[in-house]
Amino acid sequence: MRDKTITRDYYIHKLKFRDIGNQDYDGYLMLQKDNIEIHFFEFKDLDPAENYGQVYIRTDNIEGFYQEMLDNNVQIHTNSPLQVKPWGQKEFSLLDPDNNLLTFGQSVYL
Repeated sequence: MRDKTITRDYYIHKLKFRDIGNQDYDGYLMLQKDNIEIHFFEFKDLDPAENYGQVYIRTDNIEGFYQEMLDNNVQIHTNSPLQVKPWGQKEFSLLDPDNNLLTFGQSVYL
């Protein structure tokens, strides 16, 4: 993350994570949603245009979570709306404020 305030705001207000840090550590952020826990480290010189950070998060309610994102006006990645992929996952992706790619997926039985 380049800016802790922006990252915290996006994940808490848009994606509905919650801050789980017992203390406010400079340059470090811990967030949680359901059984997902993500830790962020400050990297002020990160160039979002060159960021290749990505994470894959599995869920057991992909359609409900996708609808929650739409209801919260979260911008879904234009190349990755909710769809079934050839590898047996129903998934969608979005980019956070630092261009970290977040892909959410659920196994499907083809």
